[in-house]
Amino acid sequence: RRITAGCVILLSSSSSADGFLSSEIGRHPHLDAYANLVTSSSQLNLAKTKTKKKNKKQSKTGGGGLKGFGGSKSSSVTAGAIDRSKSALNFYNYLSKNGAESNLERVGLGYFPLKIDDDTTIQLRGVIALKDISKGDPIIEIPYRMALDLGRESADPTLPATAFLQKYCAWRSGADVPPGDRDRGDYFDMLPPFLSDDCLGSTDFFSDSALDMLQSPMVKEETLERKKLVKLRYERDIESMTQMSSNLYQWDGEAATEDHLLWASWIITSRVLTVQGPPESSFSNRLLIPLIDMCNHSR
Repeated sequence: RRITAGCVILLSSSSSADGFLSSEIGRHPHLDAYANLVTSSSQLNLAKTKTKKKNKKQSKTGGGGLKGFGGSKSSSVTAGAIDRSKSALNFYNYLSKNGAESNLERVGLGYFPLKIDDDTTIQLRGVIALKDISKGDPIIEIPYRMALDLGRESADPTLPATAFLQKYCAWRSGADVPPGDRDRGDYFDMLPPFLSDDCLGSTDFFSDSALDMLQSPMVKEETLERKKLVKLRYERDIESMTQMSSNLYQWDGEAATEDHLLWASWIITSRVLTVQGPPESSFSNRLLIPLIDMCNHSR
């Protein structure tokens, strides 16, 4: 089985995504401004839909992809810079080894400049198209076995966050892990680090005084409710386990803290996709899907 994404990339083709009922992906704090920026810019062409023009011959785009994780021959590569860092190259190799190599002919990871004001420009990382992608063609296809299944869908993000944090801590500490998790390190290494700039843009990490300054009472209430759930889950499921065993939930040689679970919960709410189970079933599962979870998109 493969998980196919047909329309999750910002400014991508307008085809529908196969297999996704709903998404728990949150919007990047600057995504709206970024969408306005790229819509008015002629420099960025992300996975643009081909259109027929009368009396005008269309040129075909060269399909080199990342070409061994090097350059691309595509004439419509965006103004964003392709990520060729060591961790990104390891991630591309991870995709190739697990049957997802064909994606690298179409897309890669890139950084896009977003000017906030005259003095501030930030870099947004997301999926970048390496060539034109026609309407109806798959943008990303990931083998189902590569997805990290974090259990059934529920309203409480701290339950899958606990499962994810356990696997992430085992990877960081170099502990023995199940065979299916041994190869995930190159994927985990691409997730936003604990307390990095990426997660600090979330209200989950706002101070009390910053939350009080929010003009939306609903956002503040939702944030405080999530923090309450994190605190309860940590005290019930994680703190007790770290006291019982020195091998569980270890972060750099010490027991994981409530803030680590808060970070893991943010990973869940901002990146996990809710995917329908078998056709005869009525349940859905929460999956972390490599590469697809790196697309910048709204719900």
